[in-house]
Amino acid sequence: MRSLTVPLLIVIFCLLATIACNRSSLPVFDADRAWSHLMAQMSYGPRVPGSAARDSVSFYLTRTLVPYGAEISTQQFEIKDPYSDRVILMKNVIASFYPDREKRVLLAAHYDSRPWADRETDDSLRARPVPGANDGASGVAALLEIGRLLGERHPAGFGVDLVFFDGEDYGREHDLDYYLLGSNYFITARPDYRPVCGILLDMVAGVGTSITKEGFSRQHAPRLTDELFSRAQRLGLDFFQPVDGHEIYDDHVPFLRAGVEMVDLIGFDYAYWHTVRDLPENCSPDLLGQVGTLLVDFLYDFPY
Repeated sequence: MRSLTVPLLIVIFCLLATIACNRSSLPVFDADRAWSHLMAQMSYGPRVPGSAARDSVSFYLTRTLVPYGAEISTQQFEIKDPYSDRVILMKNVIASFYPDREKRVLLAAHYDSRPWADRETDDSLRARPVPGANDGASGVAALLEIGRLLGERHPAGFGVDLVFFDGEDYGREHDLDYYLLGSNYFITARPDYRPVCGILLDMVAGVGTSITKEGFSRQHAPRLTDELFSRAQRLGLDFFQPVDGHEIYDDHVPFLRAGVEMVDLIGFDYAYWHTVRDLPENCSPDLLGQVGTLLVDFLYDFPY
């Protein structure tokens, strides 16, 4: 028995050393770079659908991701504005890495911001647009930094699509027909699109918030939900709390309805949600970094 113990210990040590080496070789998500993308979006003003600011950010997405090797496509569609006599041009932006690979992973966020701050207690502020530092810009910022890493070193065996939805937050409260405009259009226009899994980022940098197991994700994508939260715990990412959260009507819902396994990572307990105080000072680069660290761990140690 003693003669077997030393070789066995050596084997175990070598395996652990190999795992540690592989872990240390993962790309590093740069939270400061991601934060600069958040601030760049904010510099254009609220990205209300149909606005010049929205158009500026769509161009910013393209010129940021093309140098990283992404193939850019757009989906443009019109809606009749239910709250005015306007017709609004909506635009989803899709950045595909290794578009020839059949096996794909979807990472998504919405890049529009809400046209009205209807959660303000002051009636005089409710007609103002939401700045959208957390609710919109944070998820986009994380994905842009992931795009840089994909350009430098892409995971083997699958392609990645970064999708930026327009019109997620357009509807008045309880007017659900005018939420999720971009994601609904995406899945309708591409009914055969079937990634092996998807992750949606929404409000992923809010100070004082936590990301819990969103209800629809937990019900319809339990395997992926548990996988992500187990990794977060192992990595010591305390932004992620492995407890049951509310069901959130968000851009993952059209994909879940279509049978795509997709999880919504959302810090919904944000005190400045749908107010004019959704500003960078109420967001945290550290939380953005935790989200990016989890995505890197998942993509470069892919379990599927």
